[in-house]
Amino acid sequence: MSINTQATIPFEGQKPGTSGLRKKVKVFQQPGYLENFVQSVFDSIGDFQGKTLVVGGDGRFFNTEAIQIIINMAAANGFGRVLVGQDGILSTPAASCIIRKYSAFGGLILSASHNAAGPNEDFGIKYNIANGGPAPEKITDAIYSKTESISTYKTLTAPVHVDLSQQAVSQVTDMTVEVIDSVNDYAALMQSLFDFSAIRKLLASDFRMCFDAMHAVTGPYAKIILQDMLGASADSLINCTPLDDFGGGHPDPNLTYAKELVDILYGEHAPDFGAASDGDGDRNMILGKHFFVTPSDSLAILAANAETVPAYQGGIAGIARSMPTSGAADRVAEALGLDCYETPTGWKFFGNLMDANKVTLCGEESFGTGSNHVREKDGLWAVLFWLNILAVRNDSVENIVTEHWEKFGRNYYSRHDYEAVPSDAANQVMQHVRDQFTTLQGSMLAGRKVQTCDDFSYTDPIDQSVSSNQGVRILFEDGSRIIFRLSGTGTEGATIRLYLESFEADASKQTMDAQDALADLIVASESISKLQHFTGRNKPTVIT
Repeated sequence: MSINTQATIPFEGQKPGTSGLRKKVKVFQQPGYLENFVQSVFDSIGDFQGKTLVVGGDGRFFNTEAIQIIINMAAANGFGRVLVGQDGILSTPAASCIIRKYSAFGGLILSASHNAAGPNEDFGIKYNIANGGPAPEKITDAIYSKTESISTYKTLTAPVHVDLSQQAVSQVTDMTVEVIDSVNDYAALMQSLFDFSAIRKLLASDFRMCFDAMHAVTGPYAKIILQDMLGASADSLINCTPLDDFGGGHPDPNLTYAKELVDILYGEHAPDFGAASDGDGDRNMILGKHFFVTPSDSLAILAANAETVPAYQGGIAGIARSMPTSGAADRVAEALGLDCYETPTGWKFFGNLMDANKVTLCGEESFGTGSNHVREKDGLWAVLFWLNILAVRNDSVENIVTEHWEKFGRNYYSRHDYEAVPSDAANQVMQHVRDQFTTLQGSMLAGRKVQTCDDFSYTDPIDQSVSSNQGVRILFEDGSRIIFRLSGTGTEGATIRLYLESFEADASKQTMDAQDALADLIVASESISKLQHFTGRNKPTVIT
């Protein structure tokens, strides 16, 4: 079977964002578009001849077609083996698990995460390295550079179609293709971490839960782990059949897009616990009966209760959080005598810290938490961690959270997203805030004194690499923060994310609604950004 070296020309804009390359499906369907990017990856990652590549995705529209293209290109470029999930399905944390377990050279994960799916919606691809984590910036920069100069890509002259519906081993030229069970390896890893007997006992009691897979990739994982292995009732799992358009929904587990779950948990006969995961299975939302747990609080509570979980009973090495995430985890780390690292947004920044055994638990305010068991955030892992805590402590979600606030204080926190803003307008907002750095410093704003203003920059303590322009921060002397950041996960325009935080140590003042507690900072953020003036938006698209 001969190799076809196909002439091509570069496509503009193939720069990987926070989590790979994301564009509309129709962009990826252009002849040569996906091929150019995949070849640019292969040309940028070193010598993989005869090595193993893991391939899978979240099941969105164009997933299986893309996998066939990648398999043929992997064979033409000299990979020795491809491991691909059955039906093309691999959650992002499961892909990381498999890369690590089978010592793969790396993996290509096909997902646009929490973005909508379908013929007119989004698609994405990213490369993960041998530790199972997203490629660091030095690799993604090299990939982008290659996309700007690429002139040929390699594939097979006579393309081979691999049946992904059945677990089997086949040959494509000299390369072995193994279609593997999408769930088993990941499920075994979860069983090795958590007290499944305690969780099984909890779910066999009068405890009631609801898990929403949002018609995305975690459905099969939830059915095997929560239902088959742990005994959750079938009716406690909703929307667990993966669909290539996610049922027309937006698989982002937050209070706006996971409305069905939120309505159940805030309903008259609400269960005790609720959770949802996103398109590719790396995010999570945690709810109690009539109670929402912010992702920032969730990370802090998992850290404070780590000893309830068998895998972490020997202690954790440290904690890391993304810069926009609240300082709640910092307070737990201080109490436990641990280091807490503040990184830019993007799970790739946690990989070096975990590989160097500096941290065990990591989290982002964007509904992502995880640990060193893989090198991705992990939605079902977080759900199982909470179930383990609930089984051991025999208390409600609300009580566990409020007792945590009483002990460590409450970081009132909220994120306001302004989605699909014209890029020029979004950049004007950011520059307008930067232009006021000099006058803001030392001034009074929202009844607080501004300590400093900056554009967050991070120097990796392991490899000394520097990441600049990671978010505009207004920091107050009392620990409050206003942060503006442009997100790199959308495919249209820009998303402006506004983060607001204020600390409250007084237990008698810890039960306010976050939007009320942060009202003065919300007003202040508008006054310094002129966001409404520049964008025409008078309210956020999403508030969390």
